Amino acid sequence: MESFSARVVRSSRRRAEVFADAYRRVAPGVLRVSVGVLYLWFGLPKFFPGTSPAEDLATRCMSLMTFDAVPPGVSRFLLALMEVAIGLGLVTGLLRRLTLTVFFVHMTGVFATLVLLPNDVWAHGVPPVPTLEGQYILKNIVLIAACLTVATRERQVPAPRQDPEAEPVVAEAPQISRSRAVR
Repeated sequence: MESFSARVVRSSRRRAEVFADAYRRVAPGVLRVSVGVLYLWFGLPKFFPGTSPAEDLATRCMSLMTFDAVPPGVSRFLLALMEVAIGLGLVTGLLRRLTLTVFFVHMTGVFATLVLLPNDVWAHGVPPVPTLEGQYILKNIVLIAACLTVATRERQVPAPRQDPEAEPVVAEAPQISRSRAVR
């Protein structure tokens, strides 16, 4: 006869598996909406001068990237517009490819700050240690990972669940004829 604790463990594992299977199907959408909410949260204050802690750093970096062709007030507005558009696109799921493209372009600019304004984002020393502003930028690695997951997984149909006791199925790679491979 099975003990009470063994039944509890078995039941807990079964519930965890059911939850994991259900969450696996919606995880890319949860990531997409979560990143979208963050973009709205950080983008909206940039419409109002002096309300975003990253405003000064972002506008100075944009000035450097545009060789001072874009004034700080305009760059702040453009950054706010870009971030809010990314946020809305991610939250709604509309124009997903365009939204993700703009997101990755934005991330390129964000990470350019690490090189263009090193005195603001790195403390001097060996090894270099990020300042609070540098940490603010580096945390975006997680957002990039989330959006890579969204870009590659959200449209996939989940594979049917296999019996955990069954042998794993290994698909063979398609064979390419030599005549096609030489081209």
